Amino acid sequence: MLYNKKLEKDNCGYGLICNKNGIPSRKIVEKSIDALSSMAHRGGVGFDGKTGDGSGLLFDINDDFYRKTIKSEHSLELPKEFGVGFFFAKKSLKGQLQSDLKKIFKSENLRVICIRNVPVNLSVLGEEAKETLPEIFQVFLEQKDASNEMSLSSSLFQALKIIENKYLNYEELYVCSLSSETIVYKGLMMPEGLKNFYLDIKNKKFKASTCLFHQRFSTNTEPKWHLAQPFRLLAHNGEINAIRGNRNWAKARSSLFKSSLLPDLHKFENLINADGSDSSALDNMIQLLVEGGMDLFRAIRAVIPPAWQNIQILDPDIRAFHEYNSMHMEAWDGPAGIALANKRYALSFLDRNGMRPSRYQIEKDGTVTIASETGVNPVPASKIDTKGRISPGGIFAVDKVAGKILTESDIDQELASKYPYRDWLKQNSSYVESNLVQSEGLGLKKISPKKYTLATKIFSLFLEERTSVIKVLGISAQEGTGSMGDDTALAVLSKQNRQIYDYFRQQFSQVTNPPIDSLREQSVMSLETCYGPELNIFEPSAEHAKRLVTYSPILSYKKLDWILKNKTFKVKTFDLEYEEDSSISDAIDRLILDVSDAIDEGVTIIHLNEKLPSKNKLSLNALMATGALHQALIKQRKRTSANIIVSTGSARDTHQIACLIAFGATSVYPWLAYQTILDLTDKKELKGDAFENCAKYRKGVNKGLLKIISKLGISLISSYRGSQLFEIVGLSDEVVDKCFTNTDSRIGGKKFKNIEKENRNISLFAKSNISDVNVGGLLKFIHGGEYHSYNPDVVKTLQEAVKSGNHEEYKKYSDLVNARPASMLRDLLVLKSKKPKIKKSKVEPQKHILKRFDSAGMSLGSLSPKAHETLAEAMNSIGGRSNSGEGGEAKERYGTNKRSKIKQVASGRFGVTPEYLVNAEVLQIKIAQGAKPGEGGQLPGGKVNELIAKLRYSTPGITLISPPPHHDIYSIEDLAQLIFDLKQVNPKALVSVKLVSEPGVGTIACGVAKAYADLITISGHDGGTGASPISSIRYAGSPWELGLSETHQALRESGLRGRVRVQVDGGLKTGLDVVKAAIMGAESFGFGTGPMIAMGCKYLKICHLNNCATGVATQRSDIIDRHFVGEKQRVINYFKFISDEVREILAELGEQKLENIIGRTELLKIVKELPDRYGDLDLSPILANNNNSLQPFFCTQDKNKPWDKGSLNKNILKKTKKYIISEKSSRVKLNITNSDRSVGALISGFIASMYGEDGLDNEINLNFKGSAGQSFGCWNIKGLNLSIEGDANDYVGKGMNGGKIIIKAPKELEKNYNNIVAGNTALYGATGGKLFVSGGVGERFAVRNSGATAVIEGAGDHCCEYMTGGQVVVLGEVGLNFGAGMTGGFSYVLDENKSFFDKCNRELINLDRVLNETMDPHRQNLKLLVTEHYKNTKSIKAKEILEDFERYLPNFWLVSPIALSVADLLKATTASAA
Repeated sequence: MLYNKKLEKDNCGYGLICNKNGIPSRKIVEKSIDALSSMAHRGGVGFDGKTGDGSGLLFDINDDFYRKTIKSEHSLELPKEFGVGFFFAKKSLKGQLQSDLKKIFKSENLRVICIRNVPVNLSVLGEEAKETLPEIFQVFLEQKDASNEMSLSSSLFQALKIIENKYLNYEELYVCSLSSETIVYKGLMMPEGLKNFYLDIKNKKFKASTCLFHQRFSTNTEPKWHLAQPFRLLAHNGEINAIRGNRNWAKARSSLFKSSLLPDLHKFENLINADGSDSSALDNMIQLLVEGGMDLFRAIRAVIPPAWQNIQILDPDIRAFHEYNSMHMEAWDGPAGIALANKRYALSFLDRNGMRPSRYQIEKDGTVTIASETGVNPVPASKIDTKGRISPGGIFAVDKVAGKILTESDIDQELASKYPYRDWLKQNSSYVESNLVQSEGLGLKKISPKKYTLATKIFSLFLEERTSVIKVLGISAQEGTGSMGDDTALAVLSKQNRQIYDYFRQQFSQVTNPPIDSLREQSVMSLETCYGPELNIFEPSAEHAKRLVTYSPILSYKKLDWILKNKTFKVKTFDLEYEEDSSISDAIDRLILDVSDAIDEGVTIIHLNEKLPSKNKLSLNALMATGALHQALIKQRKRTSANIIVSTGSARDTHQIACLIAFGATSVYPWLAYQTILDLTDKKELKGDAFENCAKYRKGVNKGLLKIISKLGISLISSYRGSQLFEIVGLSDEVVDKCFTNTDSRIGGKKFKNIEKENRNISLFAKSNISDVNVGGLLKFIHGGEYHSYNPDVVKTLQEAVKSGNHEEYKKYSDLVNARPASMLRDLLVLKSKKPKIKKSKVEPQKHILKRFDSAGMSLGSLSPKAHETLAEAMNSIGGRSNSGEGGEAKERYGTNKRSKIKQVASGRFGVTPEYLVNAEVLQIKIAQGAKPGEGGQLPGGKVNELIAKLRYSTPGITLISPPPHHDIYSIEDLAQLIFDLKQVNPKALVSVKLVSEPGVGTIACGVAKAYADLITISGHDGGTGASPISSIRYAGSPWELGLSETHQALRESGLRGRVRVQVDGGLKTGLDVVKAAIMGAESFGFGTGPMIAMGCKYLKICHLNNCATGVATQRSDIIDRHFVGEKQRVINYFKFISDEVREILAELGEQKLENIIGRTELLKIVKELPDRYGDLDLSPILANNNNSLQPFFCTQDKNKPWDKGSLNKNILKKTKKYIISEKSSRVKLNITNSDRSVGALISGFIASMYGEDGLDNEINLNFKGSAGQSFGCWNIKGLNLSIEGDANDYVGKGMNGGKIIIKAPKELEKNYNNIVAGNTALYGATGGKLFVSGGVGERFAVRNSGATAVIEGAGDHCCEYMTGGQVVVLGEVGLNFGAGMTGGFSYVLDENKSFFDKCNRELINLDRVLNETMDPHRQNLKLLVTEHYKNTKSIKAKEILEDFERYLPNFWLVSPIALSVADLLKATTASAA
């Protein structure tokens, strides 16, 4: 099967409660369980309502409880110092295991005092949990020989490592904890079941001073006890994005780890688990560092450092501390909210991006609560000292011995002052830098034309790459842009000799972690690259600071020359070539031996030189050589002793260079790309200085590299290096195992002999007399070039068919497509059936099949208004559905035949209002798109005309940016929250989630189904109509055949297939495509390019230029009026032709309904006798089916109903419904908790369905007290006012369109200006209304705000990001990166401590004071807003400002977009809000 059951992704709710003074109490235990229970919505729930995805508790060991328990149960006295192991074991192995454990403990100077069966209550468990219930026991231990130099803690840790290396299968034996300080109780139950299942915890005498808690939301449904958290030290909400690389590097540096505390460290094969979850591996790493003697806080900062490279206001000593660590431990990069506890400390910290929420509450009695949400430990406000949040990269700790809170500043200052890091770096680091006079150096010389032509042929540099890729980079320092997806043959199926890089598909983040915006959030990104050997991280010294540093892994000639001639480290060059009588495989073996010997001789910098091969020699591909060498050196434990620099002719674009780095290269010198720029400049095809053009090329590649790693949610190139984050499509296991070990590769393909043959063919061609460089034809159709599935003949015949309505004309088209040369995986699959044929008249009618057809999401902005409406009319006419895309929809189309039944909710949230949402049959959350998964988008201001501005709640001429991630989906439980929001605002609609095919998409789809989506769309890599970087179009995502089959298999294996519909889109062209997709598991089918061609598109791939020759994909009215020939009948004809072909094929198969073939993979077989050039290509995993499963093959229920019934929301609607209908005012008072989510959405949707966007004239006022759950006031509508005394969690006012939201701290906390009273991502995508918050808010406040007005009293990082309208007043401190991507609206910020200037992202904004005469309107506006804020909140801060306004005024900044004049700001904002 394609579905890998071992692949798990999970997110969670987590936290801890502790006593600041370390005093154990029963209160800590009970409050922690209550806190965890209140976040049940963040965890997964089994069908039986009892089996969760896993929950657990970590306690500090209560000596008194265990002494009395062991005395009572075993009549034994525990010694003064003892340890406890908590074990899960396979029941059948228990006896043998206990014997083995005793031997292991004895070898580590440990004596088993007793083995205790942990008392449990089985009735608490659900059936799923009972089926996998392990034997649960504890082992109590003491040191045998007290005079032994090793501590009890060290003995326990070494024993743990022996156990882990012996019992690699956690299903057989798993150690939950083995410690003298802490103990873990966990399992497959809901949080409230924990204390009833474990009778220890239920015992009133069971006390703790710290309790760390966690509830898991897994994308998988196979219950596994050992994957419940906490682990031995920590609970982790997040995902380590480069975990394979982290594990490889840990293995590589294991020989360097030496500690006197752990003398046997070198004996262990696996210090970090190879197969467990990423969270458990992270736990392993931090535990290893701490047990080895490293300070806990240094270990945390080494493994998950904050952003330090680009933060201007960071203390230089703290920067030096992080820089010193960076070479000896790559960051475990990815979203992370972590709670951790040992005997002394209880703490929580976030990753550098702060993509997990973490709120804290400190009570006056010393109780400290930290959790994913506020309100989990509700206490009267009079008992609270302060409330706050942990910021990105922040750390918050409780020192229970000292009885005090440690701030981030306390911790970092202490760490930075421990050693003279800055002095060490000054003395030992060399920065390889360019200068202004000559960045390249005079050594870069142009090679002869003969050699250049030879190089272009040997390294497959086609003319189109020269002009469309390298030249564009040399001109603009930007990657080239394309559109309309990739319709070329897969590399493995191509008849051309394709580069090895073409077999690699870029992976990307979707759902379980977010991509990053590398352009607008540069402060967290870094390409910094270090050279030099790693040393033992346990023994800090000046020697550890010895390194060479470049700011990018892309080297200029000057930097390469400098490094190769450096005096610090030994360098050796290895030419990548081999004798003609040898082979690629043998050449790789020889290279590995030679490099290994060189490292033994003290060589640190390995230079792999992919040059023009010598006479009678062949070129050895740089990627294969680098990958194989990297893997071999890891196995030999030598990789951290050397760096690999690759001089390459074959790697020239960002994807190819990224491949080299992902498979182990330290840095890359793309010499043939530079030679091409020299040649282009010499021939006057590029203007300016050749060296400056090389620098531009390098700048563009750097941007492209940042984009590739940010798509994965990775911030640092050092974390990406060696990560192998690609899928290989079309290489055999023998090639993958040797060169790209453990990289995802699921269908085999070309063997070494096939690659060898191609390499020799290329060499013969290169040495022939043919002088012309190959045209290629990979980017656009060229006669004689690569095959394109939408070639001119296909486009022409389709347009003739739909214009004429003639079935015979369509037959010509379908024959062209269905009998094409094999280019997609489905082309190698043919139909088979044992049933006799039936008459076509016996097959279900056409209208039933047409209902299964949707048009893909294409916005009004990418399509012209006429094309967008034509498509909607056509789809409605046939009973299918059209998709609005992400640009909103004109309300005039609601209730007409021009309405799009599918309304898309994308990351930009353009035009997403309550009225828009209630006018939908399907609400589609676009996580990613086939053309550029993991990337955002940008609609230039020149394309934003009055209509588009109106639909997107913006201003004409303003650039509109779609962020790469949904800023309310950083995890699976976040997606579940958005689905819940949408089901509240429009209970009648189905909620769909659009994913892109990649390895593991089936696992993600299971999580999406568990998050209560009704429909999942799987997009293939070849689809996508939007503008995108060429490298994304060509290399991102995987074929839909792999993604669809994996999803269908995963959902069936997980028991979820009957709950959710599955759709496929991406390059579907004919009825045969539809039938094959159905057999692989699709119930419905999305079409994008086909309908566009039916409307007249000529597939010129210039959509991004706003110059579409046929008026389909342009906003230029002159072109549309003259050239748009699209008629809805042509689109109707297209879909009717396809449905008719489907009926003909069903008749051939002997099936009456399309439903009968869904998931029936036995109806497909692989083409016999595949060509030898395909190697061992094997498509059987696509066709795998579990015939023993009783699970359905398609969705069997109308709706996938959420576990949370939203009872408070129903109650509110019940209380207010009569007032809404009668249009009367009302006021309701209610209590609220963090479990009450999306409050206001249901009533807003009801109002919108009755009155549209106009809402109510007579107001409904809802007044709450307590802590509101997520999405308080989401989609709020005009006439609905919400106020809360207390605080709120994330996403307040998300999508707000009108009305008012007021959040004010309780009176007892008003004077504490540091109180955070609202969470992250408030006002996301708001289009109107007002928000007043008397207190601070979290990260990304007013992200993508289009028209709301807000006054707040402090904000986290990224405030006002991507804002396009509205106004925001901040009466307090803000975090970093304020105003990034802000192109509309404006903000007033009070800057009392004079730090705001350095916290701004000044790329797109102006900063002005509001003091001179021209600012009179702004001064008045500011005062009015602060007055309104005071009126609504009675804010002490607002009162102080108003009482002395003239004193505060000089401290205010006006932040406005560069694109708008200050004079027009108020006008534009008023217009966009109107």
